[in-house]
Amino acid sequence: MPLPDFAFRHTGLDRAEPMRTHPAELDAAWADARLLVLNEKGEACCYSASEIYYPATRVSLRRPESATLLGFDAGQSYFALPLDAVAHAPQEVIGIRAAAVEWPEKDAAIFAQAKAILHWQTQSKFCGRCGGLLDLKTAGYSAVCGSCGLASYPQTHPATIMCVSDGEHLLLGRQAAWPEKRWSLLAGFVEPGETPEQTVVREVWEESGVRVERVRYVASQPWPMPMALMIGYDAYAPMQAIHISDELQAARWFSRDELNALVAAGELSLPDPLSISRYLIMRWLQADSALAEFWHTTA
Repeated sequence: MPLPDFAFRHTGLDRAEPMRTHPAELDAAWADARLLVLNEKGEACCYSASEIYYPATRVSLRRPESATLLGFDAGQSYFALPLDAVAHAPQEVIGIRAAAVEWPEKDAAIFAQAKAILHWQTQSKFCGRCGGLLDLKTAGYSAVCGSCGLASYPQTHPATIMCVSDGEHLLLGRQAAWPEKRWSLLAGFVEPGETPEQTVVREVWEESGVRVERVRYVASQPWPMPMALMIGYDAYAPMQAIHISDELQAARWFSRDELNALVAAGELSLPDPLSISRYLIMRWLQADSALAEFWHTTA
């Protein structure tokens, strides 16, 4: 069985950061730009039944100050705008999960970028220091307080997700809020002053009482739900007793045969195929030689 290719891995756009402070260049880029419009729910608004992007000049002949430069691909410029800045009603809307399945990979990656940056903008209306109103600057990538001058910038929240195993058994957990029968890998946000590797060890211990002995980075995934970055790790831990925290409803060790049998019988469901969690689980189930070497290396 081939490994699932999780969402938002496309390299996306050349984000053209130096251009963000040059209004004349931004205006020139607007002239033939493709515009991704998002509503207040973070859904993409399609210009027509066959067109994802709005033609920018159909929205405004002049570049709105609220237009966010997403970047370029082969000379084509892309911007994002909230729906309330656009007069044209969308033909249809689509959420990020559906788009990750239905759209080309590049367009799904552009949507992920737009969703995250516009979400930050909606959460950045007032200054965190004095409460003054913020004005968007640098083509949407900063916000400056009109009262005290404090500059704010988009945030990404890093979180680790851990494939914890002794080589023969995989540690999975379940939260009460998840769909019935859904199990997944343990995960948690990086705390201030902490490396992601330290987060892996701490979060596994806090959630399950399992002590991790070594970790190895595997891959990462932007996860704009709304502003996370999932950082995937292999984590070796000897099979040991589990003591769950109140974050989990349950946690347990599964052998490969047991996990495959439960999934085949419909008694257990794995995470969304779009997610890095599903990728890490399927990768462990296949147990290629390089992966096996990590699990069975003496620390």
